[in-house]
Amino acid sequence: MFKKIGPGVLVAAAFIGPGTVTACTLAGVAFGYALLWAMLLSVLATIVLQEMSARLGIITQQGVADVIKQELRVPWIKHLVLGIILVAIVIGNAAYEGGNIGGATLGLEAIFGHEFSDYYPLIIGLCAFALLYFGNYQTLERVLISLVILMSLSFLVTAVITGPDVMEILKGMFVPTFPTEGTLAVIALVGTTVVPYNLFLHASLVSEKWKSKNDLGTAQRDTVWAILLGGIVSMTIIITATNIPDKEITDAMDLARSLEPLYGDAAKYFMGIGLFAAGITSAITAPLAAAYVANSCFGWKANLRDKRFKTVWMIILGLGVFFLSFDIKPIEVIKFAQVANGILLPVIAILLLWIMNKSSVLGAHKNTRLQNILGLGIIALTLLLGVKSITKVFGLF
Repeated sequence: MFKKIGPGVLVAAAFIGPGTVTACTLAGVAFGYALLWAMLLSVLATIVLQEMSARLGIITQQGVADVIKQELRVPWIKHLVLGIILVAIVIGNAAYEGGNIGGATLGLEAIFGHEFSDYYPLIIGLCAFALLYFGNYQTLERVLISLVILMSLSFLVTAVITGPDVMEILKGMFVPTFPTEGTLAVIALVGTTVVPYNLFLHASLVSEKWKSKNDLGTAQRDTVWAILLGGIVSMTIIITATNIPDKEITDAMDLARSLEPLYGDAAKYFMGIGLFAAGITSAITAPLAAAYVANSCFGWKANLRDKRFKTVWMIILGLGVFFLSFDIKPIEVIKFAQVANGILLPVIAILLLWIMNKSSVLGAHKNTRLQNILGLGIIALTLLLGVKSITKVFGLF
């Protein structure tokens, strides 16, 4: 099983973090099933972009930043672009890490209570540290796949327990509506699913897993199925939040508490386990992605055992634990990071689409016309949402 499953599941593990759980919870509470179409659209956009990233990784056996560095000929443009990527991904992932560890902490609180809650962030940080420090790629892959399966089952069972309306779900998925005040919710759902750092992570991971162009079909299937699974998990969270009559819910922990009196202890525990798994998988993949980006930008050609590679992910992980030592609510960190991601994404998508059309890089495996049309559509969507995000946040109109 593990030989057939590839890095697609790790990408799903990365985007279904506490940010996704929070965004989906808030969307379900505020708008019911009405924004399920936005999640479906986000999943399709993620499949298109991540397939490009995986194809680039297998054909070139390089990371996205490596290829960008190689193809940008003007030195000052190259340094500017790489600087923006490095700062955005490394600092962004450090911000995310606090939210990831905080999300896993909320999950443990739902399961075990608050008695030892002060120690939960440290315990989660040490677990992530041990896996990254002592594990190789195969170990990380197997642990993350197991956690994703656990998380998927947990959220799916939670949604089924609440007894959702199937016809309303289908209507929400396939009949798009744009509720009043729904703009930021749509931006958050797109921003939490189509994650820029996953494009860098995926290209690097497929080149670790597969070395031949003959594996391209396997990688593409792996990408599609894993991200579809991630989309289903995200939708189950929206569905669960929709079916809670108590609408005074501001985060996933409130959702877990609301489930208890209506559906019994089991629902709360399933939600807690899912939230813990979502947090710890993202707490592992975010530092890993930052290390791969630094590896590409600085041209280290390092592997997981390299001291420079380890130093980067240790800093990101350490900052995440450090942020949580202050009285900063994880939900605020997560929401800030989601909006920042929505603004950064178009820049990364434009660079990726440019690279994917270069015969000198991909030869016969460059983008088809359909892939370019889909890519341009995604860029237009992310640009529109990015502009709406800025104008909404700053109250311009």
